[in-house]
Amino acid sequence: MKDIQMVDLKGQYQKIKTEIDTAVINCIESAEFINGSLVKEFQSDLEKYLNVKHVIPCANGTDALQIALMALNLNIGDEVIVPAFTYVATAEAIALLKLKPVMVDVDPLTFNISVEHARKVITNKTKAIVPVHLYGQCADMESIMELSKEYGLFVIEDNAQAIGADYIFKNGKTQKAGTIGHIGTTSFFPSKNLGAYGDGGALTTNDDELAHKIRMIANHGQAKKYYHTMVGCNSRLDTMQAAILKVKLKYIDEYIAKRQWTADFYDRVLPIKSEIQVPKRVLNSTHVFHQYTIQLPKEKRNALQTHLSERGVPSMIYYPLPLFSQEAFKDNTINPSDFKTTIDLCERVISLPIHTETTNEILDYICTSVLDFFK
Repeated sequence: MKDIQMVDLKGQYQKIKTEIDTAVINCIESAEFINGSLVKEFQSDLEKYLNVKHVIPCANGTDALQIALMALNLNIGDEVIVPAFTYVATAEAIALLKLKPVMVDVDPLTFNISVEHARKVITNKTKAIVPVHLYGQCADMESIMELSKEYGLFVIEDNAQAIGADYIFKNGKTQKAGTIGHIGTTSFFPSKNLGAYGDGGALTTNDDELAHKIRMIANHGQAKKYYHTMVGCNSRLDTMQAAILKVKLKYIDEYIAKRQWTADFYDRVLPIKSEIQVPKRVLNSTHVFHQYTIQLPKEKRNALQTHLSERGVPSMIYYPLPLFSQEAFKDNTINPSDFKTTIDLCERVISLPIHTETTNEILDYICTSVLDFFK
């Protein structure tokens, strides 16, 4: 059996090597390294896949979040609601613009933002909410959009981990993750479900005016070269990365299906041990399993990770600290009792390998290794 990887990008590449190599060579030969035609082609392909009016590529997912916030005309000190259980980039982009990230607790089963808790922290300074579709499953977007309408809030979907997921509304209508809020953001970091071979990101919106503004911000605040009507930034998706993503986009549903197959395997085997809590799958969202994250009794989590490492099985803890406990965001006014779920999850979660190249042999070995720990 080959070495087990958290994400087997090399194995995935080998299956599409000819297409990827051809795309990269064609890009080099064209010498269109910045804003080449392939960027526009990938943009168009992704718009069709997501069924969204506008995709605006950019340099990375963190830039996408920052550009989205810049497009909303927020003022210094305005408040933006974020889950306390997420990667730092979600709050980082807010703080960089001198806005105030207001953290709230999450749902203990889905890991996503608690709409009930978000409602409790809304003030007259609250201008936006950033739901994160953590691990590959959508937050409760219907309730979030109702909250947005009630209080006049912008919604920016942090869709870095759930591209391709479908959200199902109560009336049966479906929309792709990242296309429901006012703006969606995503990342093409190599380990993502749709990953480049370097950095990359994009914003999505169905609002023509916002799309125009986002394009300007990402391009030095200009719509016409050398005429800058606002302060922007320089955030571009390289043509070579677009060429790679254009190839991989054709396979995204196949990649998602393989991740779901892997998750199904874990779901069948791991609950044999009552101490293992497998991910909850909700009815109003499909799950694309960017991560497969289980929960354990907190006194056993770190010991399991050590046990797996000794057996050659990688694992990761996403995330070991709540955002408000990070040195960069430490807030002594926060009451830990308001974040019981987040604190609990940080002590209990562990993510197992999941990717497009898993096999029965690999999964048998991983599951046996996990279950042996509990003997």
